[in-house]
Amino acid sequence: MPVGYFSLILHAHLPFVRHPEYPEFLEEDWLYEAITEVYLPLIFIFQNLYEAGASPRLAMNISPPLCEMLADPLLQQRYTRHLENLYELSQKELSRVSKEAPQFLPAVQMYCEILSVSMDLWNNVYARNLISAFRQLQEEGVLEIITCGATHGFLPLMSTIESKRAQIQVAVQNYKKHFGRSPRGIWLPECAYEEGLENLLKEAGIEYFVSDTHAILYGTPRPRFGVHAPVRCPNGVATFARDVETSQQVWSAEVGYPGDPVYREFYRDIGWELPIEYLKPHLHSDGNRRHLGLKYYRITGRIEQKQPYVPSWAREKAAQHATHFLGERIRQCYQLREVYNGHIPLIVSPYDAELYGHWWFEGPQFLDFFFRKLHYDQKEIVAITPGDYLDAGIPLQLQQPSASSWGERGYYKVWLNERTDWMYPYQHDAERKMSELANIFKNPTDMQGRILNQMARELLLAQSSDWAFQIYQGTTVEYATRRFRSHIHRFNLLAKQLESEKVNEKLIAEIESRDNIFPEIDYRIYASY
Repeated sequence: MPVGYFSLILHAHLPFVRHPEYPEFLEEDWLYEAITEVYLPLIFIFQNLYEAGASPRLAMNISPPLCEMLADPLLQQRYTRHLENLYELSQKELSRVSKEAPQFLPAVQMYCEILSVSMDLWNNVYARNLISAFRQLQEEGVLEIITCGATHGFLPLMSTIESKRAQIQVAVQNYKKHFGRSPRGIWLPECAYEEGLENLLKEAGIEYFVSDTHAILYGTPRPRFGVHAPVRCPNGVATFARDVETSQQVWSAEVGYPGDPVYREFYRDIGWELPIEYLKPHLHSDGNRRHLGLKYYRITGRIEQKQPYVPSWAREKAAQHATHFLGERIRQCYQLREVYNGHIPLIVSPYDAELYGHWWFEGPQFLDFFFRKLHYDQKEIVAITPGDYLDAGIPLQLQQPSASSWGERGYYKVWLNERTDWMYPYQHDAERKMSELANIFKNPTDMQGRILNQMARELLLAQSSDWAFQIYQGTTVEYATRRFRSHIHRFNLLAKQLESEKVNEKLIAEIESRDNIFPEIDYRIYASY
């Protein structure tokens, strides 16, 4: 028997950003950066581990918006152009740095190698189809891929049961389209739970959901094993809650691994530092500076004078941190076994996937080392997925989880606050209108069906929790505000055309081509049961 179980759960999600009306668009870079720095490295590492006989085992949510973007031919074409541009820049930098700044040569050589390998993986190995690569990892038993809300909508802040149901049902249908099976689990958007959501999950055939620590810790009755065992809701759906200790070791800016001085400094990018004329061929046509992904400094410390990044030092540190992390999990499991009178604890470690490679550049290397050490260096800890745990037949405590999210202080304030409260009256009006029209138009004409389906897409896109999060964080406030307003505006415009029977087919076609997420959608999901 193992001393403990460990379940790593990665949450891969980006908001749906696709702007065919422009030849290039800054916010589309979110996807391109994530493909280069996160998804390609993770797929490559997991596949290599599998082929080496040291197969990892973990769960991963690939959200429906991310699936739709990864499968989109336009975005695939634009990413290819983005990758080729970065590779060309890295080759140019190799020549410049060799002559002018040799202290950065190891970093530049690293980027040249990474981008060359990435181009081969993208074009030849995966044929520009990362969904297929993820699907293969699931079929090989490496990943247990779960789903999320259709557009990562914050479920407890929706006004109608139909809207909550639609977020879940549309996500399940989209998962089936991309992965050829039904999802066993769901990462609740922002891990936001309220009582009753489990009924909608069960209705959709979902066996478990991922929640924040508070959901189980403050549930009724008190959990016998804290968050170190899942619980079953009264209707049988299970929940797996986040372990605090592992979260802090990786997430914390103060004591977490990503803050180590030898790791790459995220905020020093050549796109903001080299002469603009030199960079111009590699910038967007507007000539504005932007992150290009080539970063030559290490964190160094809380000082202005950063030191050059040395890839070999960072790789060695990632190996040390992987050893430490594994040792801490073994120590933690022994302690928990003692506290719980022999119960074998489960440590659930959910993270944003984008942490591994984007924010923490060495994160994929850390996971590579960790799973190798887990396989070769010890026998106490077994890596499993939530589905594996349920399949083991271990009895689960019945509990009513508590309302919670993984936002600040565990509740809803990140998404509902003085900066975002103006959004919800518009969203709630649209939610009620969508159900009202779905109930009225039971046998629509082809055009009415097109309008109603597009209204459903606009509502789903408006509901994305990313807009409220970005506004609260103060990051891309203007873009997030514009996106929310534009989807609400298009929803109302379409509703007006539907109800007035004055249809502008050219306008409808333009909106359909722009917001083309979920071509399989059926608006009737919003009808009252």
